[in-house]
Amino acid sequence: MKILIISSYLPFPLHSGGHIRLYNLIKNLSKDNEITLICERRDFQTDEDVKEVEKICKKVVTVKRKKQWSIENILKTGFSTNPFLITGHTSEEMQTAIKDEMVRETFDLIHVETFYVFQNLPKVTIPVVLVEHNVEYLVYKRYASLLNPLVKPLLLIDVAKIKQKEEQAWNKATKLVAVSNIEKKIMKRENVSVIPNGVDTEKFKFRDFMAIPQEKRVLFIGDFKWLQNRDSLEFILKEIWPKVIDKFSQLNKDFNLKLWVVGRNLPDSLKELGLSSVTFDSNNKEETWEIFRKSFILLAPFRAAGGTSYKILEAMSSGVGIVTTNLGIEGLEAKNQTHVLAAETADELANCVVDLALDPSLYRKLTINSRKFVEQNYDWKIISDKLNKIYMSSL
Repeated sequence: MKILIISSYLPFPLHSGGHIRLYNLIKNLSKDNEITLICERRDFQTDEDVKEVEKICKKVVTVKRKKQWSIENILKTGFSTNPFLITGHTSEEMQTAIKDEMVRETFDLIHVETFYVFQNLPKVTIPVVLVEHNVEYLVYKRYASLLNPLVKPLLLIDVAKIKQKEEQAWNKATKLVAVSNIEKKIMKRENVSVIPNGVDTEKFKFRDFMAIPQEKRVLFIGDFKWLQNRDSLEFILKEIWPKVIDKFSQLNKDFNLKLWVVGRNLPDSLKELGLSSVTFDSNNKEETWEIFRKSFILLAPFRAAGGTSYKILEAMSSGVGIVTTNLGIEGLEAKNQTHVLAAETADELANCVVDLALDPSLYRKLTINSRKFVEQNYDWKIISDKLNKIYMSSL
């Protein structure tokens, strides 16, 4: 098939879950299909990044990503039915690029990556598959619930706009793709299929328990431009990690446990919350699989999230123990006490970290179960085949 993919981002470097997902899907789908990608390109992305994506596509066309936070966008949103998210991703340059490419080539199908670039698509007669990474309005709604009551109403107005536009995009698509059954149920459409997020099980190799480094690092990893990552880290630094240290002190255990925070765009306000047992690593140049190899436990206490978490899947594949919230494994069908330790309160999460650190048999059980789980359900090759079948059923 000849497939035109319209995306809100260039999927390289692999700095975020969205980049990882789209890159791996294209990489596997391009073996049997001819793919043209039209996408937004951020200022930090280089010509070399474009060339990396060109290796797995027939053609890549990039347009400049507009600055999201500007007075112009804020004013446009205030006097429009469009939410702030759509205002920032509406691009005349992208609209022109799509029209030009559709004149040059005859495509069998259009794949739209995220609803907030859907408005750039002209009216078409060929099938359109819309892929949603999560139910966007719910992500923002969850985050709004954590905000100061004075700010909360402003975000909720925008959430209502997101919901309206997101549902309109769902109705326009020939096929709709969700990342989990949770999102599928929320969408309430007959044309929804589930294509979960995945992991490269060959790159994220399973590390045997005996290969764990002597310094036991509890990892939190993420790009801190995302609200949910900032909220999770603040929760760790203010409430969870001090309790972990206190519990080890009460047990009189001399355990070499360190909190390792890895990620770009780390705010100074969060760094100021760190204790002596916390290392902030915002300029790490290692591959993600290398970071997991050096880690003992992944601590991922999500309180505002959507879709399925790559860091959870990558930790599972790598043989790293996982402590998270129920929201962290929502949609994965992973089980508490079988694949991960899940809890909600700071005290419970701290207990999970301590229990996992001090119980080798529990650690082995969870990590071995998790590796088998991702091999059977979340390898990218399996997931790409499922998406290819959805393409075929859309024609």
